[in-house]
Amino acid sequence: MLNWRPVRGIELEIEQIKQRSMQYEQRKIQHEVRMKQLENEILRVRNYSEQIKKETERLRRENAREKALSALIKQHCFPPESSSTPPLPTEIDCGPSLS
Repeated sequence: MLNWRPVRGIELEIEQIKQRSMQYEQRKIQHEVRMKQLENEILRVRNYSEQIKKETERLRRENAREKALSALIKQHCFPPESSSTPPLPTEIDCGPSLS
């Protein structure tokens, strides 16, 4: 009488293929989750980088404004020696005020 039952080796091979397929699907899901995490991290870093660029530009403008103000202060409060006039001597008032 013939045995029509599949060979045990084939059954084992089919089971191994099923297990590998499940492992592959699990790794695929893990990979997709990791890719999503990396995409979120990339977006976070890009946003942070954009914030840094904006802050850097703001600080550059502020520094330029402060340099311009400092130059104006120096120009008005400390004129160059060649163009300044010597201060006029002031009289010393030793007496009481009559006002």
